[in-house]
Amino acid sequence: MSQASSYFAYVGSRTTKERNARGLGINVYRVDAKTGRWTHVQLVKDLINPSFLAFDRSGGFLYSVHGDLSDISSFMRDGKTGELKPLNRQSTEGKNPVHLAVDPTNTFMVVSNHITSTLALLPLRPDGALEPVCDLVKLEGKIGPHRVEQPFAKPHQAVFDPSGRYILVPDKGLDRVFCYAIDASRKKLVQAAPPAEMREGAGPRHIAFHPGGAFAYVINELDSTLVACRFDAATGALAPFQLVSSLPDTFTGNSRAAEIEVSPDGRFVYASNRGFDSIGVYAIDAKTGRVTPVGWQPSGGKTPRFFALDPAGNFLFAANEDSDAIVSFAIDKQRGLLKPTGETVATGSPVCIVFKPAV
Repeated sequence: MSQASSYFAYVGSRTTKERNARGLGINVYRVDAKTGRWTHVQLVKDLINPSFLAFDRSGGFLYSVHGDLSDISSFMRDGKTGELKPLNRQSTEGKNPVHLAVDPTNTFMVVSNHITSTLALLPLRPDGALEPVCDLVKLEGKIGPHRVEQPFAKPHQAVFDPSGRYILVPDKGLDRVFCYAIDASRKKLVQAAPPAEMREGAGPRHIAFHPGGAFAYVINELDSTLVACRFDAATGALAPFQLVSSLPDTFTGNSRAAEIEVSPDGRFVYASNRGFDSIGVYAIDAKTGRVTPVGWQPSGGKTPRFFALDPAGNFLFAANEDSDAIVSFAIDKQRGLLKPTGETVATGSPVCIVFKPAV
């Protein structure tokens, strides 16, 4: 993938007045792998809040949640042109689906229903279409102390570990990261390891695995912290061992952490902050997994809810939701630092970016 001359970027957005949004749907771009320059290919419009996207394991199908609603959509992808064609839509049997992921066998979709505190499991057909929910699991536990943000369980993501055996689910309402597995024969989600406990009021939002598989990094939204964890690939157990701020000690205002991602070479972890609109850079110790702050790069806009590293790890693209822009940064692979390339893509309320190579 890293040797391709170009690849496609798919950008999800928020579209509704309730979200003060200016997005129009899913935008497709062709990206020059050498320069990081984006060229618009397609707008898939008339979609409500296609706010998070995911591919199946073949890359031939794209899936989108519809934030604040109760369903998700499937699309067929043309590998040559990058363009999308709608396939079907299914209910998630919950409210505000915020994240989705396909299992390694390309048989099931897992969806986090943020407001109704559930994980949904949906079978996938060979043609990429979604079947109705076959299992729905309610997350339970002691809610956090934040009266507004933690009134009940709030699963915010569903991520498969590098082996594809386990699903890690950060829950913003319960200050826990749950671990599930799929019982394919019964079409059920089963809890695998006990949930990992984060600091009270932390609000775990997203998790990113080290490519080596031994470590994982959790970004906590409410207290703006990053937690390094050991991951037991045999059991799925997550064990926190280090906590650092996602903000520099010179920042004294209000901010919330959002996204986290590990570089493809496993040397650095990046984390975004909304309020202190920036991308934090942390060096990873290869032996211990501990992180050390390297610096903070302004995101080039307002509210970087999301960012993504390109497939080769040469660029970081910051999705600045409230300034309607995706800003490009070149990555110094030796030091992890970010340098603006001068390239900016104007697009309404961007909140997710996923990549696939051109065929």
